[in-house]
Amino acid sequence: MISVDDALHHVFDLLSPVGTETVPLSQAAGRVLAEPVIAGRDQPPFPSSAMDGYAVRTDDAQPGATLTVIGEAAAGARFHAPVAPNQAVRIFTGAPVPEGATRIVIQEDVVRNGDTITLNPDLDNAAYIRPQGTDFPNGLTLPEGRRLGPNDLALAAAMNCPHVTVRRRPVVALLATGDELAMPGDDPGPDQIIASNIFALKAILQAEGAAVRLLPIARDRTDSLRAGFERARGTDLLVTTGGASVGDHDLVGQVAAELGMARAFYRVAMRPGKPLMAGRVLGRPMVGLPGNPVSAIVCGHIFLRPVIRVLLGLAAAPLTRQRATLAAPLPQNGPREHYMRAYLTDGQVRAHDRQDSSLLSVLGLSNALLVRAPHAPACDVGTTVPVIPL
Repeated sequence: MISVDDALHHVFDLLSPVGTETVPLSQAAGRVLAEPVIAGRDQPPFPSSAMDGYAVRTDDAQPGATLTVIGEAAAGARFHAPVAPNQAVRIFTGAPVPEGATRIVIQEDVVRNGDTITLNPDLDNAAYIRPQGTDFPNGLTLPEGRRLGPNDLALAAAMNCPHVTVRRRPVVALLATGDELAMPGDDPGPDQIIASNIFALKAILQAEGAAVRLLPIARDRTDSLRAGFERARGTDLLVTTGGASVGDHDLVGQVAAELGMARAFYRVAMRPGKPLMAGRVLGRPMVGLPGNPVSAIVCGHIFLRPVIRVLLGLAAAPLTRQRATLAAPLPQNGPREHYMRAYLTDGQVRAHDRQDSSLLSVLGLSNALLVRAPHAPACDVGTTVPVIPL
């Protein structure tokens, strides 16, 4: 068996980022930027008012001064004439500052009477003008290799970029295997169970930015498995569940080898999820996950989330771990790295008492994986431990 870190690096070696496409900014949320976005103008593109008030010349902004109002400037509608001495222009937040004006007197500091204003005796000294380019200058770059969130989209829009070049969504074929499986809504036989892990894996993959093809269940026959592998042609990644162990009916590795796959590894020193394989088959990377639902889902988080990020051109790295304080003691760990289903709240984490890998109900109550190193000693309440939020 190899370690989780070693297995991840072997998987990363199988991957290359997918190609790119150009999409409207309105469709770019969550996509990974593949080319930089460059601002085509200053923001703001002109000196603008930071407050509602009156645009005046600084020399005229004297306590008790009376000025003549010659016009109005609003956001999107500038006042085109210059401001001369002893004159003022009514101005609103965001409006371009008229030529000649170097100060905004806020409306709270003014008494207006018809076409004149009188400035209050207790004026402050602030100018209330945002210089051109205060936010960002023409040529500012939003670099490639970042997942576009709401703030990025607003910035790109302000840069006047209606389209962005992003990594296309990696297409993942998801193939469940096993005679024992029936799909939800089917009439399962007396010896069958309902396929469940593929729905969690599909959600995990889609949340990371992949497009998922859910293939028909492959039965425990070489012809059915071969047909499943063939259906994955044209995709960027094949993920199988089940058949990765060493039993007489675990044929995934055998069929993959017959199709030319050289396995990068087989079996990982982790719990749950020991039977796991990876390699390239029919021209694309393949990750073979266990069939046990909890094992497959935990491996989906630990392996598939980083895999999709690499395919999207992001850094090849394991999931980020946080630190939390134990709310309940833990016994000594065994020889494999253990990803314990746990509940994390307010910086404290508690592992569930039942950790059997068949218990989906326990996984449903979990919002984190508590990570224990091989042979980790027993831990008391208050010990700091690594966790992976789910």
